Amino acid sequence: MVTKKTLSLWLCFLLAGVPVFACEVCQRNQPKPLKGITHGIGPTGNLDYIIIGIASVIVIIAFILSIKFLIWPKEKNTSHIKNIVLNEN
Repeated sequence: MVTKKTLSLWLCFLLAGVPVFACEVCQRNQPKPLKGITHGIGPTGNLDYIIIGIASVIVIIAFILSIKFLIWPKEKNTSHIKNIVLNEN
């Protein structure tokens, strides 16, 4: 059974992924791969792309691990905070 709490949580996750598109001035000043995606000048060199790639990998790993440990906390104590969050109705 899907509750209002679950639906609102999924709505927050979906809305968090909505991109903010660039304005006309920022769009003209951005490199070709990022045109229209973000505000600001964007990456200016190859080192910037490497830093962005590494940061993206770290964020993805942290997100996957946080979801994994939230779903399977491996804590048997029923009063543990993870179990309280998961079993709350």
